[in-house]
Parts: sequence; structure tokens; C-alpha cells
Amino acid sequence: MRNRVLGGTGIEVSPYCLGTMMFGNPDRFDPSAPRTTAKLEAVEQLVAVAEEMGCTLPELAVAFPLVHPAVTSVIIGPRTSEQLRNTLRGASVMPDDAVLDRIDAIVPPGSDVYPPDGAWTPPSLTTSTLRRSPTERRPAA
Repeated sequence: MRNRVLGGTGIEVSPYCLGTMMFGNPDRFDPSAPRTTAKLEAVEQLVAVAEEMGCTLPELAVAFPLVHPAVTSVIIGPRTSEQLRNTLRGASVMPDDAVLDRIDAIVPPGSDVYPPDGAWTPPSLTTSTLRRSPTERRPAA
């Protein structure tokens, strides 16, 4: 198979347009599919938890893994400086055990919102004492 140059980019691509073909299961992104609706419902519940804490969902998403004793850092991926500022505020949010219990009720540890998407679950996710640092050792002020 002979490749061709894509426009003026200098990038060689297949003449069969493999870069534009969808592989896998396109239904994974169907908003009306059960797996997607279950995940969107969980997001709405998590947004409510974040709002009750006085933060945004991205801030809670940064704060949540920081209470796990095995987590040493959280990798974030903002695209803009505004997203960076908003996301970094999450490092100062400290969810208490009641909030963590609510999150665990929405998405049980080691589970997937849509069970057919699930995989192996390590013990560090299923045992709460392995998932949470003691309150006095949590990083947020």
C-alpha cells in the first residue's frame, strides 16, 4: 500500500482514509444508550455533591483522589489558563468522610456505572481503609 501526503502537512496517510474510519463500538457514544444514560445520571448526582460542598465538579475531581493514601499526585489536563486556575482550586478542597460515602454510594468503589464496562477490581479500591487517608493526613487545608 502506498501512502500519500496529507495536504501541505508533510504527514503521510493511507489512501484508504483509515484516519477517518471509526473502529470499535460507535454505540459507546450514543446518548440514548443505557451505558451513557447511567453515566450521565451519575455525573448529575456528583455535580449535586460538589455544589453542596461549595465547589465545582472539576474541583471535586481533583480533591477526591488526593484523599486516597496510594495517590501521590493528580495529573490534570487543562487546555486554557482559566481551566488551570479553576482546576487548581480543587487542591484546597477537602472532602470529609460523609462526602466520600456519598460518592461511594453513587459509584461504588471498584465498580463501573455500567457493569458490562467493568473489569478486575484491586483490593485497594474495595476496602475503605485502603482508599482513604486519615483526616489529619489529607493534603488540603
